[in-house]
Amino acid sequence: MDWPHDFDSYDESDFGASVGLGDRPALVVIDLINAFTDPETGLGADVRDVLEETERLLEAFREHDLPRYFTTVAYEESYGDAGRFVEKVPALRELRLGTDAVAVDDRIAPGDDERVIVKKYASAFFGTDLQTELTTNRVDTLVIAGVTTSGCVRATAVDSLQHGYRTIVPADAVGDRAEGPHRANLFDIDAKYGDVVSTDDVIDHLKDDA
Repeated sequence: MDWPHDFDSYDESDFGASVGLGDRPALVVIDLINAFTDPETGLGADVRDVLEETERLLEAFREHDLPRYFTTVAYEESYGDAGRFVEKVPALRELRLGTDAVAVDDRIAPGDDERVIVKKYASAFFGTDLQTELTTNRVDTLVIAGVTTSGCVRATAVDSLQHGYRTIVPADAVGDRAEGPHRANLFDIDAKYGDVVSTDDVIDHLKDDA
C-alpha cells in the first residue's frame, strides 16, 4: 500500500512484515447488511465498490470450495443484548432481529451452505461460535472483507491475530463512512495485525494454489 508520509516513522524492519496466506483460508464478510449498505439509513454509506470486490472474493472462494462466513449485527426488541454499545451508538437501534435492516445485501446473498453469524459487538469472534467453526474446518487464514474498516473489520482483524490466524485484509474490499478512518486503520492493521493487500492479490494466490 502507498501510505502517507507522516506514517514514515514506522520502521519497516520492525513493523509490517508479511504473514501471507496459509494452506486453508476462509473468507469472512463483515456486516454487509442493508442497514450498512443503504446510504439513506442512519448507519449506511455508499459502499458499492466494496460490494463488487467482495462479490469477486466470494466467487473465488466458492470456486475453490473454501469456507465462507457472513456476519450481521442484530438485537432483540428489549436491546438487553446490546449492552452499553447501543448507548454509545444510538443508531444501532435500527438493527432489530428479524428485520430487513439486518439481512445481508442481496447483491452478495449467502448461499444455502453459507452461515450468517449473528453478533452483538464489533468483532466477529466476540460472543459467537466463529472460532469453533474455523477449528472444525481446519482454517489457518482469515481473509476479511466488509464494513467498517475502523470498526468491525479492525476488531475482527485484531481478534483474528490473537486467535492465531494469518490475517489478510483486501483494502478494496473493505470500506468506511470516511476516508480518514479507513486509511488510518488499514495502515494500523498492516503495521501490526495482518497483511493489507488487494482483492486481485487474494484471487491470484487462490489460482496459483489450485
